[in-house]
Amino acid sequence: MHDPRIDALAKQLVGYSTNLKKGEKILLDLYDVPDSMGLALIREVRRKKAIPFVRIHQSRISREMLKGANAEQYETMASHLLTEMQDMDAYIALRGSHNISETSDVPQDAMQTAMKFLRPVIDHRVKKTKWCVLRWPTASMAQQASMSTEAFEDFYFDVCLLDYKALIPAMNALKRLMEKTDEVHITGPGTDLRFSIKDIPAIICGGNYNIPDGEVFTAPVKSSVEGYVTHNAPTIYQGIAFDAIRLEFKEGRIVKAEAGAKTKELNRILDTDPGARYIGEFALGFHPIIREPMRDILFDEKIAGSFHFTPGQAYEIADNGNQSQIHWDMVNIQRKDYGGGEIYFDGKLIRKDGIFIPKSLAKLNS
Repeated sequence: MHDPRIDALAKQLVGYSTNLKKGEKILLDLYDVPDSMGLALIREVRRKKAIPFVRIHQSRISREMLKGANAEQYETMASHLLTEMQDMDAYIALRGSHNISETSDVPQDAMQTAMKFLRPVIDHRVKKTKWCVLRWPTASMAQQASMSTEAFEDFYFDVCLLDYKALIPAMNALKRLMEKTDEVHITGPGTDLRFSIKDIPAIICGGNYNIPDGEVFTAPVKSSVEGYVTHNAPTIYQGIAFDAIRLEFKEGRIVKAEAGAKTKELNRILDTDPGARYIGEFALGFHPIIREPMRDILFDEKIAGSFHFTPGQAYEIADNGNQSQIHWDMVNIQRKDYGGGEIYFDGKLIRKDGIFIPKSLAKLNS
């Protein structure tokens, strides 16, 4: 039996998230996604009288390609992909995963080679197209979330089909507040951070680029970050799982990084290039339904009462000048059930224990 929520999701992605218009070309990038979702997207694109293009991926095939990645191969591949992307007006990626650790045994040098050549493709997509990226629910994701498959599917569609438009006024209020702010001070268990966000734009995320969505992001002034942060949400990057990452900063640079038994792997990633040890994004997350981490960053970075602090590449639309092959969103949850915490803007308490204090931001509280 066909699930009508699939059609609703396709309609939201095509009509709202990418706002597709007649005659526009869109690339549908589908990773381990059932045919029903691909069909729904193609039909919705054509209903808008736009033109669909499709790429189909399988994670085990992609892993095998990455394991032997070399410069000649990925330079050629990236050239073709960039030409294709340059011909597109919009992009939707749906990424399923039957095993979140599928690329954990890909050699680091091979991964870095692939990312080096694919970065211009990603940059063009982000800067020049209307795009949206989201996951597809699988039994593996349900297991990550410690939920039954059926319960997770219900959770997934509730999260993705949220009325994002209703949050826009409060998001705009937070944007204005952030853009008036110079110094940010964040405190909590294992965390005492200070940095400036002066004169860097704040960007609202209300279902236009990622699904699920629910954050406002900016970037710290590159050399301004001082102190330390302990991320209490587990994370996975380049197929490797990390827990309780602790970072120390001096003049913006990560001078010490620890992750228990994975400290060596953490530092190897942070040594990818000079920019990987500086922060490229600071964001506040507030999706009302997403409350627990599941090692899936598209969900975890939106957790109610969270913030994320991102080593690596800054976004051009909120640019602090940092450049890197890395962009790793690391999440700290500040609700009471995770130990609490405070965020101050220019000395004024803005959020305590995950709850926004100003009345103008009240609709962002879960």
